[in-house]
Amino acid sequence: MRTKRLKVSGAAATYHCMTRTVNGEMLFGNREKEVLRKMIRQISDFCGVEILTYCIMSNHFHVLVRVPDVQSVSDAELKRRYKTLYPKPTKYQEATAEEMFKALQAGGEDAEVIRRKLLVRMGDVSQFMKAVKQRFSVWYNRSHQRYGTLWAERFKSVLVEGQGNPLQTMAAYIDLNPVRAGLVDDPKDYRFCGYAEAVSGVKEAKAGLCHIWSDHGAKFIDSALKAHRLLIFGKRASEAHLTEAKRAAALKVLDKEDGCLPKSTILRCRVRYFTDGAILGSTEFVRGFTGAWQMERRRKYPPKVNLLRGADWGDLAVIQGLRKQIFG
Repeated sequence: MRTKRLKVSGAAATYHCMTRTVNGEMLFGNREKEVLRKMIRQISDFCGVEILTYCIMSNHFHVLVRVPDVQSVSDAELKRRYKTLYPKPTKYQEATAEEMFKALQAGGEDAEVIRRKLLVRMGDVSQFMKAVKQRFSVWYNRSHQRYGTLWAERFKSVLVEGQGNPLQTMAAYIDLNPVRAGLVDDPKDYRFCGYAEAVSGVKEAKAGLCHIWSDHGAKFIDSALKAHRLLIFGKRASEAHLTEAKRAAALKVLDKEDGCLPKSTILRCRVRYFTDGAILGSTEFVRGFTGAWQMERRRKYPPKVNLLRGADWGDLAVIQGLRKQIFG
């Protein structure tokens, strides 16, 4: 389900976006992940969106993106953002940029056309994801003498309530991707995720984590890291680690009617609420978007608001009930 047209009126909107390679092929090694990581940061700067956290795996990636409400952008800021896309420009790119900047400075109709073309690519989650996927595809195919489609489909997105338990739980789920895949026991040891970057001191990652935990008064990174780690591991870290046998046992518990597990344990299972729930937040937040969702889907009746099952999620709800194969 795509939620790109659902907006939080008069405020920033937060989205969890995920996209996968064609046929789910394991195409990305460390070099490819590093290039994609840099592109995500560059393009988020150009588009004026904030990466709260992310995770890049061998055949897909996740980003938790905060998109600000529409604001005016000065010509000086347009120039700065444009230059972020080309940190090492060719002579042709330098010449093109110079002509564009001269036109902006001169003003008039040509300048307005340039502004519109640039601004339409900013402040929009769809434009951000489109740019990331297209630019990385060009680089990947050129670097690997490859032709054709790299990505399997349009990206999935979930509109996320931008504060508190919904935001924090979604961030933890994203950061735990390499743990669910069995690559590491602790996400801080996986270099291609926002949590690991925050632990290592990357400025943008620290700012993202502080925003995620701002409702806890986490103005400083130490407080945010402590709160995030407590959510990821629970009060007893040893109980949160899941081997394949323990994961199978956990899923068996969830298959039972009203089965329930600790949040730190269930986040180590695949939970489709976080990729296919369409809208995730408090009951009140999700209910506020039922009308818009109904119109977008052209449904006769408004959808139900469904509380998450399987753990003590608090007041977490989604608009897609996902009666089958919620966990796996």
